[in-house]
Amino acid sequence: MPHPDARATAEADAPAVAKPELVPASMRAWRVTALGEPADALSLDTVPTPEPGEGEVLVRVHAVAANFPDVLLCRGEYQVRPELPFSPGIELAGTVAALGAGVPATAPRMGDRVVGSKIGVLSEYAVLPASDVWTAPEALTDPEAAGLTVAYQTAWFGLHRRASLRTGEWLLVHAAAGGVGLAAVQLGVAAGARVIGVVGSEAKAAVAREAGAEVVLIRGVDDLVAGVKTATGGHGADVVFDPVGGAAFEASTKCIAFEGRIVVVGFAGGAIQALPAGHVLVKNYSVLGLHWGLYPRVRPDLIDDARAGLHRLAGAGGIHPVVDHVVPFERAPEALTALAAGATVGRVVIAVAS
Repeated sequence: MPHPDARATAEADAPAVAKPELVPASMRAWRVTALGEPADALSLDTVPTPEPGEGEVLVRVHAVAANFPDVLLCRGEYQVRPELPFSPGIELAGTVAALGAGVPATAPRMGDRVVGSKIGVLSEYAVLPASDVWTAPEALTDPEAAGLTVAYQTAWFGLHRRASLRTGEWLLVHAAAGGVGLAAVQLGVAAGARVIGVVGSEAKAAVAREAGAEVVLIRGVDDLVAGVKTATGGHGADVVFDPVGGAAFEASTKCIAFEGRIVVVGFAGGAIQALPAGHVLVKNYSVLGLHWGLYPRVRPDLIDDARAGLHRLAGAGGIHPVVDHVVPFERAPEALTALAAGATVGRVVIAVAS
């Protein structure tokens, strides 16, 4: 039922902002009030429901996919450091509840089911630029669709834009059972690559194999360098997708193919490696950085291409986000704590509303 303290519909003679009836005046939002681990940093607060401004949409949030950057935001270790207090959460699935002025006719309309990305969406309602939301694939549930934006677009840009992955090439994916790693495995398979996944346990190995990895190596059990060379007949990995860094990156430099490409996506392992420039020269490979968050601002046209490709693949069953488990909104810190512990497979999703 709508909250009794609800706003009325905008008057017909004020068309600048289109609103449905009964958007509540207040909402619940998880906010970081002091930096630290998620369980200590987060507070469930009641705050005013935001209103969409010029070119923005208000989304009633259905599900939020937890991401490692959410953990870093809570700790104050992310490259973006919002002023306290702030809400974490960087991607969602929901429905458009109101439109701000100037939203283009090509953008989703009120009532449309959408996915999108922006820091601060771990709340019952969220305002996003209209350009940062897009129609959710009908084939995916809300928990599945919530994890489609960041992980899959990161993998898409890493493999297709930065590394120019080609059919038949060997693709090595670190953390292949994690959210972005599984996305890279699925997109690599969809592109016709031969995928080698690196995971942390036998249980995670089964998930990577199910996603399409031809060879799976277990970190700490298998010799990664020897395993890659054996699998590829001595050729090595043509493309490496690395969200881990540190020792994972160093191992990749020892099994990279001639003219191979290592895509640096992040440092979830906790160590930021130094770039071995001399080794890069001698072995004739490339190291490519990927900061997906720059593309919406710098090359939004490429974001549109990625969205179209992902929508098509989701509809055809070529990709399917793996959800480890779903927690209710009231227990959101548990999702981030589980993610930080590294024990999850695929995505942990926070259910906000049905």
